[in-house]
Amino acid sequence: MPQTTPPLDKATLGLVTLFLTSGATHLLRPQVFEGMVPHVLPRRRELVHVSGVAEIVCALGLLHPSTRKVAGLASAALLVAVFPANVQMSASHAKRARRRHDTGSKAFFAGTLARLPLQWPLIRTALRAAGRI
Repeated sequence: MPQTTPPLDKATLGLVTLFLTSGATHLLRPQVFEGMVPHVLPRRRELVHVSGVAEIVCALGLLHPSTRKVAGLASAALLVAVFPANVQMSASHAKRARRRHDTGSKAFFAGTLARLPLQWPLIRTALRAAGRI
C-alpha cells in the first residue's frame, strides 16, 4: 500500500515561513549570522549563504506534496546541522553578558538559551512533514 503525503498543516506552514524568512535574511544580511558559525569552521560567510539557500530550498520543498517527504527529512537534518550555531550564539552572548553586566545583554543571552530547546519541536514538525512520525 503506497504511503500518502502528509498534509500541509499549520505547523509545517509555520516552518516554511520561518525558513523563508531566515533564509532570505541569511542571504541579504549574512553578517547577522557569521558570529553564530562555530569558530572552528572556516569560510563563515559562505557557510551562512549555503545555509540560507538550504533553508529556502527546504521551505519550497515542504510546500509541494511530491517533495514534502524529502524536504521534511532535509529540513530535520538542516535543523540538527545548525544546532551548534545556536549553541555558539548562546556561548557568545553569555560572554558578552558577563562583560557588560547590563540588563539588555543578560536578557538577550536568556533569549538565546530559551531558543535552544525550540529546535526540537521544529525538528519534530519537519519529521512529521516527512511522514516519519
